[in-house]
Amino acid sequence: MNDSENNENNENNESDEANENGARVPLHERRRPWWHWQRVARSRPRLGVIMAVVGAVVGALLGGAGVAWQAEAGPFADDRACWGAFGRDDVAALFDGKRDIKTSEVPITTDRTGSEGPSGECRLTSPRGRRITVETHQLDTGFGGAGDRWADEFLSARLTPLGDGLLGMASDTRAWLAVPDGCIGRPSRLDVTSGPTVIDMETGWTVYDDEVDIEARDQLARAVVKLVNHYMADQGCTGEIADPVGRMPEPPGSLLEERDAMCDVKGLRLPAAYKHEGRGGTVVTQGDGPVRTCDRDVLFGHPQLRLMTIEDPRLAMLYDRLSRDGAKDRVSAGEQDGYGFVRDDMGLFQAECQTGQVTFLVRAENGDHPGDIRTILPRYVAAEADRIGCGPLRVTLPSDG
Repeated sequence: MNDSENNENNENNESDEANENGARVPLHERRRPWWHWQRVARSRPRLGVIMAVVGAVVGALLGGAGVAWQAEAGPFADDRACWGAFGRDDVAALFDGKRDIKTSEVPITTDRTGSEGPSGECRLTSPRGRRITVETHQLDTGFGGAGDRWADEFLSARLTPLGDGLLGMASDTRAWLAVPDGCIGRPSRLDVTSGPTVIDMETGWTVYDDEVDIEARDQLARAVVKLVNHYMADQGCTGEIADPVGRMPEPPGSLLEERDAMCDVKGLRLPAAYKHEGRGGTVVTQGDGPVRTCDRDVLFGHPQLRLMTIEDPRLAMLYDRLSRDGAKDRVSAGEQDGYGFVRDDMGLFQAECQTGQVTFLVRAENGDHPGDIRTILPRYVAAEADRIGCGPLRVTLPSDG
């Protein structure tokens, strides 16, 4: 076949080309490549593919630009962080004015049954190594799980109450605030995971200097209130929590203990094993609030001895299960309502007071001095019960041995 015959056949083939609907395709379109947008778009299935691909690309670009404000770039300068609670000024205030902060978050969700409460996480990260983690969660009443780990840090003596009856506290490295009962309802005591729903913030490390940075503490206190206010608004709750800064007590400092006033509790003598010998100091929570904690001889972020009274029943609930199941050596208070235990490294009594449950806790870092735990617990419970108006409360320990 010669060249003229080939050209003639090609032209005849082109003249017979039609689209999916049987309509004849003009010659100038047939000579375009198959991938040309005008040819592809004439097919509805192909057009759908195009739109899906374009949508995915645009979505990816928008998703990347959504956090671009944190790097001082991109058009989305008004984007917000941590579920929409923080603007760029709020984030900068937490990082000494720096604005190159990156954010990532897990949305706040609730399981299908609602038994575990809402949960979500937000992280703010500075290129200089600082990080703040924000978490929304329902406190776990299972000791040894989230409840114990959380209490170890967020009920530390370095934190001061937010005041004004709020169930929350703050220091220069930690802050937390419970969502008010009137917003989402008080957990049922029949629920084994019925701790309060809280939003907390931590800076990624634990500082245990005697001095608390008041400016850093106030920034965390303001931030955690903004987070809770935003969460309540999303839940359709009315009302707003006011800025707590200004009504918070002074942060704690190192306490100079008297021999007959361990942890500043009159009548509580200091056992010989816990006398200071060049170790860490003693820090006690300042101001009226949901908890009073005394941390003694703090090493590597952990107190060698902690004495703690939790007055708010919503928080005391965290120790309800432990007080019933913690050890075989049960503690009683005669005809008064209450239950607890004593063991080598811990003594705990959960009392039923006029205001609800109150927790009295004595905890050692180790079990080297079980006799001191047995001596401290009943005296501590009696003194603290009198202080908060829950006394007289006289607990009886089982015989040693």
